[in-house]
Amino acid sequence: MTNDKIQLIGIDVGGTAIKLGRFAADGTCLLSLTVASPQPTTPEAVLAALVDAIAQIDPDNQAVAIGVGTPGPSDAARRIAKIAINLPGWVDVPLADWLEAKTGKPTAIANDANCALLGEAWLGAGRHFQNLILLTLGTGVGGAIILDGKLFVGHQGAAGELGLISLNPDGPICNSGNQGSLEQYACATAIRRRTLKEPVELGFLAQQGDTAALTFWQEYGKYLGIGLTSLIYVLTPQAIVIGGGISGSFEFFIPAVKAEIEKRVQPLSRVGLQILPAELGNFAGIVGAAKLAWEHYSEF
Repeated sequence: MTNDKIQLIGIDVGGTAIKLGRFAADGTCLLSLTVASPQPTTPEAVLAALVDAIAQIDPDNQAVAIGVGTPGPSDAARRIAKIAINLPGWVDVPLADWLEAKTGKPTAIANDANCALLGEAWLGAGRHFQNLILLTLGTGVGGAIILDGKLFVGHQGAAGELGLISLNPDGPICNSGNQGSLEQYACATAIRRRTLKEPVELGFLAQQGDTAALTFWQEYGKYLGIGLTSLIYVLTPQAIVIGGGISGSFEFFIPAVKAEIEKRVQPLSRVGLQILPAELGNFAGIVGAAKLAWEHYSEF
């Protein structure tokens, strides 16, 4: 089959919604679909929902492979969802094997943030860089790393949990068991805890010139910049891509982020560093999952 005929399915599994896309090998989205996640989102219920949704998005059975992003680390072989803290029963779930048995299509799985970065590196903000990281700012703070053009997953596939790095040893307790992690200062829950407002509301107020909201985003950017400082020293990326719902207020917090980095990171470690908003929005996960499917299919 020539590349221009190949079709792939990318899937992003979330706690409230499952997003799917059928793609051409060049990344063109041929059809997309969003379905509600079953409640409770047990592995068996999600599998049934995925099989049904795949049949809807690919009724003529044209796709040759499937990629799936799940909210937690997968094993290094991209077969098993190791754990998903916010999904009940998700411990060592052999999701790739299950889907292959149900669909007959080669399937690979990866952490959802890894899929989002694959998407941004393929068709989005990261497409011009070989060394980059992604930080997703939302309900939690996710992360992913590409080094020398390849996704870095580390030992047991668990690398890239960038939101769980320590920021303040005396800070709030994190679900990971850490204390004062970056997530506890940069996620939506942390924003609500501090301001009693939703991130989107604070973004709207900042657009209206509200002084308190603008001050909040400056302080938010300071903490985020401090967290990124550690990542820059370790990884020296060419670019940092910021995604997730909170990135909608990028323009209000990015000046403080850059100021903190310039103050704390020696020039040699940040030569040419670019900090960019993600370009693919909610589609990044399914685009990256399709790229994962393409890479997996190419291995055969």
